[in-house]
Amino acid sequence: MKRLAFAGVLAAAIGAAPAPRDGADWVVRAPHRADRTGWFADPRLSESSGAAASPGRAGVVWSVNDSGNDPLLFATDTLGADLGSFTVTGAANRDWEDLAAGPCDAATCLYIADTGDNAEVRPEVEIFRVPEPPAEAGGRGATAPAERLRVRYPDAPHDVEAMLVDVRGDVHLVTKGRSGGVLHFRVPRTAWGSVEPVVAEALGALPLDPGTSLSDRVTGAALSPDGEVAVIRSYRRLHFFRLDPEGRLEPLGSPPLACSVAGLEPQGEGVTWLDARRLVLTSERFLGLAPGAIHVVECPIP
Repeated sequence: MKRLAFAGVLAAAIGAAPAPRDGADWVVRAPHRADRTGWFADPRLSESSGAAASPGRAGVVWSVNDSGNDPLLFATDTLGADLGSFTVTGAANRDWEDLAAGPCDAATCLYIADTGDNAEVRPEVEIFRVPEPPAEAGGRGATAPAERLRVRYPDAPHDVEAMLVDVRGDVHLVTKGRSGGVLHFRVPRTAWGSVEPVVAEALGALPLDPGTSLSDRVTGAALSPDGEVAVIRSYRRLHFFRLDPEGRLEPLGSPPLACSVAGLEPQGEGVTWLDARRLVLTSERFLGLAPGAIHVVECPIP
């Protein structure tokens, strides 16, 4: 009881932070439903920094730990069950911050964003991808050898905790907003196989302004099952964008809509789509207290 109460106090404090100065004049709405559906059963999954729903295995959600942990992919569900873990062969976890499922050649891959950079000093970051492993209850194993892509930004290092992969296989990266606004970069699918670092394409700033508020910095992103709607999350809000045919993100709705998830999680970072209307949110454990929480929310998406 004390553990839950402490997490609730922290979440309430995050939710009470000053409102962001969003340039798009976002309208903030409460979700239609928001249910805590479980806790992560595998104690090793203590810093869930990204989530990705399996395209081919209904109900399976993949997650990864944050920086300094073993290079593991965890399979779970919305109840938090341990559905297996897999060592990512040939990869290291310097600062894994997000996870996405997307096409790769003739298969479906899980993409891992080793793009965290709190001090914004990394001259290059890495993206790994592996074919989706077979999830089974409590299973342990290793993935196929990971493909690695080294990425540089065209201007300066950035801290990136949000990634999505579109239906073409292009990788989209969104900065956390520590400096220079919230920026959108794209790495084309044709970059895979390069032995040299590739330079991400700058697609401009998004109309999100976290200012000095930690609670409004970007921590995750995901693309809807139809490939048309992107959600970009902070610790307390979900912002919805349309991914246009040119690969640019445009605020969805007029005025655009944000969905409040303030107070739900102690440190929410992961997001993925459960279906066309519902999203799964994952949270890190806080200060070694309760396990990371899983929530399913349904927002009033335009």
